[in-house]
Amino acid sequence: MQDNQFFYICIMNSKTPFCLMPFIHYHIGNSGYVKACCVANITYGNCNTQSFDDVWNGEAINKLRTKFKKGESDPRCAVCLNIEKAGGKSIRQETFERFSLKNTSEAISLPTYFDIRFSNVCNFACRTCWHGASSAWFPEAKKLKRNCGNEAIIQNITDFEHFISETGEALLQAEEIYFAGGEPLMSEEHYLLLEYLIENKHTKLRLRYNTNFSILEYKGKNILDYWKEFENIEILASIDAHESLGEYIRRGFNWNQFVKNRDAIRNLKHIQFKIAPTISVLSIANLPNLYKTCLELNIIGKEDFYINILERPYYYNTKAIPAEFKLKISKSFDQFYIWAVNNEIPHSVINQFKECIDYMKADDLSKHWNKFIAETALFDELRHESSPFLKDLFELD
Repeated sequence: MQDNQFFYICIMNSKTPFCLMPFIHYHIGNSGYVKACCVANITYGNCNTQSFDDVWNGEAINKLRTKFKKGESDPRCAVCLNIEKAGGKSIRQETFERFSLKNTSEAISLPTYFDIRFSNVCNFACRTCWHGASSAWFPEAKKLKRNCGNEAIIQNITDFEHFISETGEALLQAEEIYFAGGEPLMSEEHYLLLEYLIENKHTKLRLRYNTNFSILEYKGKNILDYWKEFENIEILASIDAHESLGEYIRRGFNWNQFVKNRDAIRNLKHIQFKIAPTISVLSIANLPNLYKTCLELNIIGKEDFYINILERPYYYNTKAIPAEFKLKISKSFDQFYIWAVNNEIPHSVINQFKECIDYMKADDLSKHWNKFIAETALFDELRHESSPFLKDLFELD
């Protein structure tokens, strides 16, 4: 059987655990470790201590490729498989949708899809985040003994010039580079990489961002000056709620500044702007209101919605919500569906809302509910905050 025929069968057979990622994808995360993706703890090597070729053609990645070709599953891929089992759409499935079919020899030659996280530098300390992904978390993490090391900033790529010398050839033929963090718009290396791409005239690729979208200028560099050089940009704005609830969930978020920044790029037609809420215990009940508000204020178009279902920590997983609250939330979503149909909201968006409910109801993790209450109270005290919305919904004292 030809390799491209094999790929096609894997895509069409929903029962197969096959994933395209190890054939096209290069993910750089904490401390420079290169992994299968951002959700599976499958490590191939380290970009700081190994050559690009040693990682991309190394033993670890080839073992995973072979396993998937044989139709075997990997227990470390549980996040995607659990989301799919619960009726949601996983990163595995999204990758098949977004990237064209490739045969094995083409795919292994060089990755075409990069996910680069230069550091944990971030100006937000979101409740569902942690120090490994946000430097702003460090003071509280240290106080609670949850810190990763003794410094706020964790530099994933330690030598940018070395990184470019090893990875530049692949970057200059990439179809897509995905930036996350930390906060990518606060990463000096991110701007250096854009400059490298511009200098080498590789500007027709797709740039995707997971960003809190709180700043457009950093250390004298205006991101709009860079973005105008590229043809295809997608912004996934990490906003879990609007106004005060959004500011409660994501410490550092300012709703008015967010709206102002959105207005600043409104006339840049090559930029697609979406909101990308993290679906957690904290955000799910308000999700219909967030979507409606962003639509009414022309922050997004009807189709500009992308969910990120949180799996861990389990006390923020929506499956941890007690049954009576799940019922209440489900009923509010039923009302939203009626509104959505009447307002001609795309089925793709309605289906994402349904995925949230299906996932929430798929399992009972309510044994973690008391931990959620305790964690909420802990951070309310640390941050001198409280949320009337949460108290009303979940009857918190």
